[in-house]
Amino acid sequence: MKISGSHALAVQQEKAYRIMQDPEVLARAMPGCEALEKTGENEYRMKMKMALASLSGAFEGKVRIADQTPPSSFRLIVEGSGRSGFIKGDGLLKLAPNTTGGTDVSYDGDVQVGGTIAAVGQRLLDGTAKILIKKFFDNLAAAAV
Repeated sequence: MKISGSHALAVQQEKAYRIMQDPEVLARAMPGCEALEKTGENEYRMKMKMALASLSGAFEGKVRIADQTPPSSFRLIVEGSGRSGFIKGDGLLKLAPNTTGGTDVSYDGDVQVGGTIAAVGQRLLDGTAKILIKKFFDNLAAAAV
């Protein structure tokens, strides 16, 4: 499934980039994330709980930050699995100053879902992905202030 969109943050580009690299901020911003522990350079072990329709479960996986070009872009790679299936996401985030003194963050990527989670149907997955992305950016905006 392809995902793309944009969101504005009310902080300057350099600060936006810096907070998006901070594992504590990322852990608070990612919906359902319970823990994000550093395991290596720009790599983290993740624990999260997710709910999708009547399915819910715990997932363990990893988050990796790659292809960094401060303060304008980086790639966020997320992989997780649990009893109800797996999720893999790879997205390029681009940051650019906007006319209000803040930062526009655009994202473009792919998400793969398998197992029981995938059985709930593509339309439900698309809507849920949009809700989770919006929550992520709303949480990120709150952390940026």
